[in-house]
Amino acid sequence: MENNTSHQGSTNEQEQLFDCAIAGGGLAGLTLAIQLANAGRSVVLFEKEKYPFHKVCGEYISMESFDFLERIGIPISTMNLPIINEVVISSPNGNSITRKLDLGGFGISRFTLDAMLAELANKKGVVLMEETKVLDIHFNHDLFSIETTRNVYKARMVCGAFGKHSLLDKKLERKKSVLSKNYLAVKYHVKLDLQDNIIQLHNFKDGYCGISKVEDNKYCICYLTNSQNLRDNANDIKKMEQNVLMKNPFLKKYFNDAIFLYNEPLAISQITFNEKTTIQKHVLMIGDAAGNIAPLCGNGMSMAMHSSYIVFQLLQKYFDRTISREQLELQYQNHWNNLFSSRIRTGRHIQMLFGKEVLTNFSIALLKKMPLLTNKLINSTHGVNF
Repeated sequence: MENNTSHQGSTNEQEQLFDCAIAGGGLAGLTLAIQLANAGRSVVLFEKEKYPFHKVCGEYISMESFDFLERIGIPISTMNLPIINEVVISSPNGNSITRKLDLGGFGISRFTLDAMLAELANKKGVVLMEETKVLDIHFNHDLFSIETTRNVYKARMVCGAFGKHSLLDKKLERKKSVLSKNYLAVKYHVKLDLQDNIIQLHNFKDGYCGISKVEDNKYCICYLTNSQNLRDNANDIKKMEQNVLMKNPFLKKYFNDAIFLYNEPLAISQITFNEKTTIQKHVLMIGDAAGNIAPLCGNGMSMAMHSSYIVFQLLQKYFDRTISREQLELQYQNHWNNLFSSRIRTGRHIQMLFGKEVLTNFSIALLKKMPLLTNKLINSTHGVNF
């Protein structure tokens, strides 16, 4: 999918006072930009890459986002996407459980979805600054100045949608725990002969791997592991997969059977899941930037889009001058905590369990005998339609 959405940063754009500037063009940033543009607000969005591009990300989106995407203009219902309503979870020794997903989800690649959202944002009038990094954000006299690799822009409000880890965290003086482990994430698109309606989660030593179908009869394989696993295997991803992941019999079969569609794996390192502030120096954080959402919180992509929906509604009140900046920030913090805090907390607890070989083997064997508890854990990490 090709589109030409890039702006060059004209003099008019640099002199314009935007209602909102958004740092980061992932799901949270793009969906917020589209909602604001639909409401007649002026928006500039900065993305360091050029659409379309791949992201290291699992590509299962829960149904809680389906109606939202349709409302903002993405025709999900016409795209013949795989509908996923079961989950298979295995322990490193190959013991497994299968459960129905009450809400369920659908599969779509980030390459396709982000590109569609970027094209829609551009059509709606969002000033989309591709290949543009945000270097710093300053707040003074109730206005923001956004320093980028192109120029400096002005806005009444700034939202941070720059994902799990960014140099902006340092610039904004966001605290980072020195005790947090670092993780490595790796993603492939492959051809595999699997059931369309199942998402699979397979554990291995110090990590876990998700597999689900996306568009065009492809499957997404995405795994997360402790960076130590890579160091122990001479920093060789293929060697690590052979020596660690493929100890799980499911993963051994799938990695051997798959036709890999990338020349090289997509990988990102130095991932942490520290708790972070939802608001920093008056910048409203959305998606992963707001809470560093652990993968086992349920569905991080739906949470990212849901956070954009919350912020949009509050920004409308702020721009209409029915609430103050202070009220906006307080209400957003409260909304975030009420909707997501317990899911993130549950996900972190589950994440501490998964990947520990002996404990995971024991837990899967136990959960296999306790279907009601398993269903409760799964449901506790999922939200509701918005």
